[in-house]
Amino acid sequence: MKQPTKETMIIWWKEWRLFLLFVLLLFSFRSTVADWSHVPTGSMKPTIMEGDRILVDKLAYDLRVPFMHWRLSTWGDPERGDIVTFPSPETEELYVKRVIGMPGDTISMVENRLVINDKPLSYKLDETNVASILNETDQQKFTVVKEYLPGKPHIMMVSSQYLTVASSFPKKLIPEGYYMMLGDNRDSSKDSRFIGFIERDRIRGRATKVIISLNSEDYWIPREKRYFVKLK
Repeated sequence: MKQPTKETMIIWWKEWRLFLLFVLLLFSFRSTVADWSHVPTGSMKPTIMEGDRILVDKLAYDLRVPFMHWRLSTWGDPERGDIVTFPSPETEELYVKRVIGMPGDTISMVENRLVINDKPLSYKLDETNVASILNETDQQKFTVVKEYLPGKPHIMMVSSQYLTVASSFPKKLIPEGYYMMLGDNRDSSKDSRFIGFIERDRIRGRATKVIISLNSEDYWIPREKRYFVKLK
């Protein structure tokens, strides 16, 4: 195979350097400033639906070296109730979950009801008709409730028909530098109950809003009412 000459390489570089610079800047921006992530699963329903593309603020807590994830500076830590992204310690697959437990907390769960630092959380049936965004099967199988997480009440859902193995667990102490992450779809989420507590260094950013949403169950038809919806 004929090797390209020096002159050919120079011509190629002159023609493509602006495009390559644009690509480098784009991926550097996504790595350190803000990113958009596709959500393929329903582990955060009804807050985040399958087919949502969410905006992730990579500067929410710290500044990292592009592509390497080394922290250069830190100005904050995740707060209880934040929705964050992190690579799974098992598979390195990117997960989106809610921060439930902070370093030093004790947490237990009894039949899907959390107890944080020996204080049971309050729960109330949702009265805002959030369940209407779910499909008919989910509306029949799940109940949407408001979980009064300290400082960040939010909507979540639990099975109306059964309790899973993970619906209860004994009191756990969260070590310093670690967080407990749970999905809002409490009976269908692979989270800290299965993969353990998450190290602070693994947290990549905070999910802030849905940019666009496509209904994966209906030929990817846009869910226009979910465009630019703020995540709570």
